[in-house]
Amino acid sequence: MWNEPYLETCCRSALHRLMLVCDAGRPPGLKDGPCLARLGGMGLATPRADGRWEITVAGRQGHAGLVNPRRARKAAAAAPATVAAAPAR
Repeated sequence: MWNEPYLETCCRSALHRLMLVCDAGRPPGLKDGPCLARLGGMGLATPRADGRWEITVAGRQGHAGLVNPRRARKAAAAAPATVAAAPAR
């Protein structure tokens, strides 16, 4: 079953720009405004009180899979296996 959201190329780019600007946010009135609104509807971005857009926790989690899935797979493969806790002495 397909359960991942589909993003147009322009919206994937807008999500990536949100990731790059970090806490500064994206100002309103730019060409990617419709994409930011679409990302907001999907819960991947949210407008702040000052009008700038910022990425949400879901947006950060989805960024790797939606924008750069190859890097996400590579990071998952390189992650160390969970190690059992050592007994206390």
